[in-house]
Amino acid sequence: MRYFPAALERLTEQFARLPGIGSKTAQRLAFYILGLPDDQAAAFAEAITEAKRTVRTCPVCQNLTDQDLCSICADEERNHGQICVVAEPKDVIAMERAREYRGVYHVLHGVISPLNHIGPDDIRVKELLSRVAEGGVREVIMATNPDTEGEATAMYLSRLLRPLEVRVTRLAYGIPMGSQLEYADEITLLRAFQGRQEI
Repeated sequence: MRYFPAALERLTEQFARLPGIGSKTAQRLAFYILGLPDDQAAAFAEAITEAKRTVRTCPVCQNLTDQDLCSICADEERNHGQICVVAEPKDVIAMERAREYRGVYHVLHGVISPLNHIGPDDIRVKELLSRVAEGGVREVIMATNPDTEGEATAMYLSRLLRPLEVRVTRLAYGIPMGSQLEYADEITLLRAFQGRQEI
């Protein structure tokens, strides 16, 4: 027995396909959309279709853009000899929020994950190697997540980049600000010791 109109059920199913959205949240979102005035609902639908139509990857760094080049690659004041490698476009936003890094990026669109059947050919590795091989790059900073897949991806890329005579570094990581030592695991403490600095 169907409790709601077919269109409402389809809308709920579409919301439930989004990552992190369960069936109850999907249902709440569907009801919220139905409660919007027609012009706001139309603007919401248009925003989705316009984003799908106009957003693509930057041919240089693979970040998302609606221009020929993304704003970071087009910025001549950035250090184009320093590339920070991240897994996803949202990682670029996180890095930019810190306002410390003035180089450019390379977005892999994933990490190597044998359990999920994602290999090097499924992410943007070739594009990175081509960029570095063209010359002018002095340092590649690995900024993938400090988990098993992120570490494996960083190590794989560093082995591929070594013959290109470019400096390959890894972001330092360890104990986060505001946390307590008693809750840190052994690997986090080890990395914190390895990345210690003079004060």
